[in-house]
Amino acid sequence: MPKHEAHRNELRIVLTGGLTGGHLFPLLAVAKAVANRSSVPVTFLYLGPPGRFGCDAVRNENIPVRPIVTGKLRRYFSFRNVVDPFKAVIGFVQSIWYLYAFMPDVVFAKGGAVSVPVCLAAWALRIPFMIHDSDAVPGAANRMLAGFASRIAVAYPSAAGEFPVEKTAVTGNPVRPELSGGIASRADSYFGFASDKPLVLVLGGSLGAKSLNAAVARMLPDVIRETQILHQTGEAGYAETVSIAGEYGIKAGREGYVVTPFLSASELADALVRADIVISRAGASTVSELAAFGKPSILVPLPTAANDEQRMNAYQVAGIGGAVVLEESNLGEHILSAKVDALLRDGNLREAMSEAIRAFHNPAAADMLADGIIGLSANA
Repeated sequence: MPKHEAHRNELRIVLTGGLTGGHLFPLLAVAKAVANRSSVPVTFLYLGPPGRFGCDAVRNENIPVRPIVTGKLRRYFSFRNVVDPFKAVIGFVQSIWYLYAFMPDVVFAKGGAVSVPVCLAAWALRIPFMIHDSDAVPGAANRMLAGFASRIAVAYPSAAGEFPVEKTAVTGNPVRPELSGGIASRADSYFGFASDKPLVLVLGGSLGAKSLNAAVARMLPDVIRETQILHQTGEAGYAETVSIAGEYGIKAGREGYVVTPFLSASELADALVRADIVISRAGASTVSELAAFGKPSILVPLPTAANDEQRMNAYQVAGIGGAVVLEESNLGEHILSAKVDALLRDGNLREAMSEAIRAFHNPAAADMLADGIIGLSANA
């Protein structure tokens, strides 16, 4: 589709990707890098699934949002598998409409089901698009789109072999720039921690964190005398986690146990600098952030993650000594506390893990992806 005369002196980019922070935070990091590196003004439009978190996160960056209906490919029996193909067709028609009206130079997609109708519409309109896959095992949407994509970027070398070599590059995962500038003493002051006592940071996340939150609450009596814990539960898990901790005799906000539904980017940056170890799920963006800060980690993969991607991410890091992996099925009352205790007592091990996990961070990832997008626009 030819460029419109009115915006030859600007760059127009459509962003698309899934609903979770794992897709959106890297997407927004790349958008900022494009705006910083482009020689002309840049205008963005986000096409994605309707949802409060996704829409709010994008709008907070002053990027307009247009919702797209989309289906989901499930690997199990569900009556929704009959309906969702029709949703995908509607999403394709919506995407054609929005793309034709906006006339972008490039589409940048982070994967997820919503990327499929948007990228296929871009291909039909002859708009170049780039896909980026964050995980050790590529997602189904990106595998489907690979043959149509102009360029493909992956975070893990293990994923590169799944795509055509002539248009695939290993870039790593972008880390949101808002996480820079963390100060450990600020975390102590804000959350009321003692500076001479170790801190365990728990990132329960927003999805699939119920069992992890409960396991952390149950281990508190075993570890709270020796350490302090900052526990991000996610909105849905906050009340239940506080309740379970209370059943074990630990009151949230006292005795070195701080519980919060959500950490802002600046709070998370301070906490990551301050933390001695991190307990977390193994989503791609979270692993990248842990790698950027060099944090020794206990990773508990979400067993229901698509393509078993979290388990693969976790074992990729553990394979080079950057993390300890604990399966959710092994989250017994004392197993998690034993892992925490072992790491806190072995400073040499934590230092070695810190160095190892840094191999999964490429500080130039956002710039590399931005340059690829700008390059595609020049050839459009």
